Amino acid sequence: MLALRKTTPGFGLEFQEVPAAPPPGPGEVVLKVEAAGICGSDVHAYEWTGGYEFMTDRMPVTMGHEFSGRVWRVGTGTGFRGGERVCVIPMVACGACANCRAGDARNCLCRQGIGLTVDGGFAAEVRVPAACCVALPDAVDAELGALVEPLGVGAEAVLTGAVGLGDTVLVMGPGTIGQAIALFARRAGAARVIISGRADAPRFDVCRALGFEELIDVAEAPLVGQVLAATGGRPVDVVLEATGVPATLNDGLGVLKKGGACVVVGIHAGAVTLPLTDFVRNRHQLRASHGAERRTWDRVVAHLARDPEGFRPMITHRMALDRGLEGFELARQRAASKVILAP
Repeated sequence: MLALRKTTPGFGLEFQEVPAAPPPGPGEVVLKVEAAGICGSDVHAYEWTGGYEFMTDRMPVTMGHEFSGRVWRVGTGTGFRGGERVCVIPMVACGACANCRAGDARNCLCRQGIGLTVDGGFAAEVRVPAACCVALPDAVDAELGALVEPLGVGAEAVLTGAVGLGDTVLVMGPGTIGQAIALFARRAGAARVIISGRADAPRFDVCRALGFEELIDVAEAPLVGQVLAATGGRPVDVVLEATGVPATLNDGLGVLKKGGACVVVGIHAGAVTLPLTDFVRNRHQLRASHGAERRTWDRVVAHLARDPEGFRPMITHRMALDRGLEGFELARQRAASKVILAP
């Protein structure tokens, strides 16, 4: 079968013919992949920017960690039947480290990443632990099922920031994760959701299609002035960063109220320097959010089932897997929002 793989620690990906997924062992299933999304993290690995060196020893590896499919073959003790539709949590806990033994599998010390360190969804078939599979209701089709992972990241970030009723929220970055954050900030009761980006017209168009109108282009003027002009000089309650650009963090703190929380979600290739005296005197809270709890996945699926069309504008391009490199270039050049590949 055809698979899109990371084969060397450098720029690019490669198509390879690989064997079909091996038979499932106990607690495993083999899925027929129906839809797989290209993530910003995938683009970073494609470009080979900093922060993905951990993949080197696992190459070649089939990428793709945002995907859905149908259960094809079933190992013993899985609780699934052939034909069931699922999306996949791309983190595999070891079950043996101190955190796993304490019931904290999300913080597993030896976890594997489906699509990063073990084979993922950019192929026709993939073998995964059944514990990573989340059943999809009929109202959530395959391409929406592939959105559950990034939507979960956004929803978890909103929980981490404790966004609440009536809040004014600044979302930095209009890409898929920023869109997911904005959607769940609105669902958490935020009165205003402001989204910033830089010369990002195609993804701003997606934000508008999702119902967001307060969009700030920092290519036109500095962020702080534009945000404060929009709010009448009032600082925002919560900042959620999804740019992956370290320097944007200080801009976000520049419009955050005293005692407010700034949640960092983006993956950054470099360091940031903070003016710590101002940070302390403003009692700013700097938090990090990565991935999502299992209960957050279940809640995201429930939201999708209630309002599937409310999320579909996030998907701008649909392509066959064999056009995957074209899809990566569209994502890399920010000409696309979410690209969905179909094996």
